[in-house]
Amino acid sequence: MPVFGGRTVLKSLSLPRWVRLKPWELLAWLIALVIAVPILVILSQVFVNTDNTWQHLATTVLPDYLLNSLWLMLGVGIGVVVIGVSTAWLVTNCQFWGVRWWQWLLLTPLAAPAYVLAYTYTEFFAFEGPIQAWLRELTGWGYGDYWFPNIRSLGGAIALLTLVLYPYVFLLARVAFLEQATCSLEASRSLGCGPWRSFWTVALPLARPAIAAGTSLALMETLNDFGTVQYFGVDTFTVGIYRTWFGMGDRVAAAQLASVLVVIVFALLLVEKWSRGKARYYSRGSDRPIPYLLKGWRAALAWLVCALPVFFGLLLPGGLLLYLAISYQQLQLSREFLEHASHSLILATLSAVLAVGIALLLAYGQRLLPTVWVRWGTQIAAMGYAIPGTVIAVGILMPLGWLDNVINDVTEHLWGVEVGLILSGTVTALIYAYLVRFLAVSLGSVEASLVKIRPSLDEVARTLGRSPWNILGTIHLPLMVPGLFTAALMVFVDVMKELPATLVIRPLNFDTLAIQVYRLASDERLPEAALSALALVVVGLIPVIWLGRQTRWAD
Repeated sequence: MPVFGGRTVLKSLSLPRWVRLKPWELLAWLIALVIAVPILVILSQVFVNTDNTWQHLATTVLPDYLLNSLWLMLGVGIGVVVIGVSTAWLVTNCQFWGVRWWQWLLLTPLAAPAYVLAYTYTEFFAFEGPIQAWLRELTGWGYGDYWFPNIRSLGGAIALLTLVLYPYVFLLARVAFLEQATCSLEASRSLGCGPWRSFWTVALPLARPAIAAGTSLALMETLNDFGTVQYFGVDTFTVGIYRTWFGMGDRVAAAQLASVLVVIVFALLLVEKWSRGKARYYSRGSDRPIPYLLKGWRAALAWLVCALPVFFGLLLPGGLLLYLAISYQQLQLSREFLEHASHSLILATLSAVLAVGIALLLAYGQRLLPTVWVRWGTQIAAMGYAIPGTVIAVGILMPLGWLDNVINDVTEHLWGVEVGLILSGTVTALIYAYLVRFLAVSLGSVEASLVKIRPSLDEVARTLGRSPWNILGTIHLPLMVPGLFTAALMVFVDVMKELPATLVIRPLNFDTLAIQVYRLASDERLPEAALSALALVVVGLIPVIWLGRQTRWAD
């Protein structure tokens, strides 16, 4: 090695790329690693010996879990596409009475959790409910004299999940239809295509990526659902994971069931991506006059198509819950209700603030350093939304439980003190699960707000000697307030309604409104749960109203 002036000059070493990661890249990958821990833990349990428990599950209940989950996905997928695409086309490309109202009313069923609809409809449409009781009184029929659809079935679960999840397809399909150039439809009409043929041959193929994305979101939520399928007796993977964990007390077998569900989720994502292949869909936007004016029975039919999902997805269950609360004098704010509401508000607020803060760091890091490493880290951090809540809960409790045991052994050995469970089964673990599950929700909104800010503003600020943090605080944050508020609001509402992960991880005596509704409804005490269920629906309406006001719907 050459030596000059008492100094040793080291030749530049060729270090691996990961050793030379920049601070923003390290931050992105650190967050990605923390988010990916639950999934990695689940996948690491695949080949662990479970003393014949897995073999027992595979030969008895696993086929039912698989078939029920697949049938549920198929039914919900068809339902959300039919309702979401048809209503999006009507309110975008047709003119009829009330169309401007339906543009945002069709989003409102998204406010009602599926399990709330399940409890409400069962209360009123079951054999002992008021609807069938009134029917028997009117006709004189008895048990077995008539047929009535069984709401607590696989078909009932498909119907209710479709009612609350079609807005995902509706929203994205509507945006896709709005972005399509009117000249494409006019060209098809000039070639002799009627409205239906123009829809099938021109508009629908161009909107296919958006429809596929919306359907994928709906199917992810379908796989995540626990309250509806468990209450209806439909054995799916989420129900099986919960039973194996708490009923059989076998965490490894529950993790192996969760790993199968993770494989299904990623297979679904790959199929959706593969179905698009290398196809590209381009359209040139333009001013959009409404091409089809509906009158008479056509207008009435369009109005009915838009009204039915809103009526059955929100208005009817909301009205039934209000009727129950009034009839059983449950509208007063009891101490128990206020306690559960405060727990929900604390969890939702903390999760929303943390999720927006982390999303801002990731999005801003990607803006400052748009390398492949930052982009991959950000994508990994956002993949938690595709993982069901029960899977995330199992993946979090296993490593935290192990860490708690290590800490307890160390403190007992050093000081003779048993500290117990300080991480698993705490608010910290619950918020961690929410961040893994809903970080993607906030990240999408934050990225959309940040990308609207012109890079020239950053360049000017840097020429004036401003640091990246100063630019973020003085320029970006004031411009991003609406987007940040939207991101926080979406996470807040999702956490308020979340049931599977909360049910598994929740601390002792720290029930939320969602847990209260689930517990009382499971005990057939829906009137007592009516106020809590109404509160969840009302809170869920807030982002829908905000979205309706912020979105500039085309006339």
